[in-house]
Amino acid sequence: MTEKECEFDYRKYAEAATGRVVYGFLGLVATVAVVIFMVWAILHPHKPRFVLQDVTIYEFNISQPNLLSSNLQVTLSSRNPNDKIGVFYDRLDIYASYRNQEVTLANLLPETYQGHLEVTVWSPVLIGSAVPVEPYLSPALNEDINAGMVLLNIKIDGCVKWKVGSWVSGCYRLLVNCPAFIPFSGQLVGAGPAIKDQLAQQCAVDV
Repeated sequence: MTEKECEFDYRKYAEAATGRVVYGFLGLVATVAVVIFMVWAILHPHKPRFVLQDVTIYEFNISQPNLLSSNLQVTLSSRNPNDKIGVFYDRLDIYASYRNQEVTLANLLPETYQGHLEVTVWSPVLIGSAVPVEPYLSPALNEDINAGMVLLNIKIDGCVKWKVGSWVSGCYRLLVNCPAFIPFSGQLVGAGPAIKDQLAQQCAVDV
């Protein structure tokens, strides 16, 4: 056998060995992916359930030119409905909005791990000082106050992760919207008594 033939045979052997390694690795990756998918499909995590318990408003006042000042504290709870899956809450921003416009600064809730069927309660303070709002909001708010009822939306925008055993999933975006119908008899400017409304309002949750 010539030297050229020996070199050719070695190259074919090396290519075949490399192919076996690559196919073996791809097969392992596919097997792991199938196992993870089967575990995920069997456990089938349910999204957490949020309830807005109450809202206390210390200030809610709109002044010219179209500046809204607000100071409120909310209490809301979250329940993990899964009996085999834990939930990590990561980077949860909570804020209040009025007619789809954010009217308070976002407050970052603490990172939280929620075990199986556990309940977590938060009571953040939400403040907006002279927040510029769209011109149409001023007459709309006055109309709502005159009608005796203002609809605020307490919203959460953040990240949720699932935990099964020692395995933790990637980040899934969490959106929560809690409507709060607040009875008003006039604008609050911070000097008068606060308004506290017990709600126990179910929130819309999207993951």
